[in-house]
Amino acid sequence: MSKKTSETQATLWLKKQRIPFTEHVYVYEARGGANDAAHKLGLNPHLTIKTLVMEDEKKQPLIVLMHGDQEVSTKNLARQTGAKHIQPCDPATAQRHSGYLVGGTSPFGTRKVLPVWVQSSILELEHIYINGGKRGMLLKLDPKVLTEPLGAKPVEVALS
Repeated sequence: MSKKTSETQATLWLKKQRIPFTEHVYVYEARGGANDAAHKLGLNPHLTIKTLVMEDEKKQPLIVLMHGDQEVSTKNLARQTGAKHIQPCDPATAQRHSGYLVGGTSPFGTRKVLPVWVQSSILELEHIYINGGKRGMLLKLDPKVLTEPLGAKPVEVALS
């Protein structure tokens, strides 16, 4: 674990689960996204993971995790999760469900327990950089954390 960590719901959740991580801070830019974070930290954008809050046709929220350099096929996500339709939540709705500001959303320590889906190729990486619960902070950790103990289910939803 990093020696000096920012206390967020995500880092508290990871510490409680005894999951090692390191903190990587950068200057946040609105609408910069995972590619901006990767550039500022000198990382491959494929290793930076976006945490996207979406909802199905019944307005039931879910999280999907995607490589920073790829987009989600909501059509494939709906088909693989048994939904009729999935779309991104508006920022206020996403914040209400997750407890995080957009641009700082983490899949760890969300306000409500939400189903989490992960692009399967993320699980093959040696390590990932994922939002740590506030804007301008990524956490480096083992992607296995996403399935155990977080409980994310693998899907194939990256647009080619």
